[in-house]
Amino acid sequence: MKNNDTQENRSVRVLRVGEQVRHVLSDVLMRGDVHDEVLAAHSVSVTEVRMSPDLRHATVFIKPLLGADEAAVLKALRTNTAYLQRAVAGRVNLKYAARLKFLADESFDEGGRIDALLRSPEVARDLAEDEDQPEG
Repeated sequence: MKNNDTQENRSVRVLRVGEQVRHVLSDVLMRGDVHDEVLAAHSVSVTEVRMSPDLRHATVFIKPLLGADEAAVLKALRTNTAYLQRAVAGRVNLKYAARLKFLADESFDEGGRIDALLRSPEVARDLAEDEDQPEG
């Protein structure tokens, strides 16, 4: 009997399940299945879901459209976690229902900060100086 449960197969499964959970949550939020005024008033992107190796915990990264009222949206998601966990459990075939933890996705803010730094006059000057230096 061949054992296909290699480290690589497990990590691919973790990524695949995380993507399935992301799709389910995105669909539930887009359709307005959660009866919450804050969530109904905001478009929320589920940008990433990171599953624990045992698939029992999911860290869900979200970003409200235009970053509006992020704290209120996070609070509403956390208030409705039990409903969202049931929705995921019903649509993603797992042995155990994954526990959801909602966090703001800071990667967009970080990307904007890095872009602004790269465009700053000081960095542009340093990059120009580096190009003038001979290699070797």
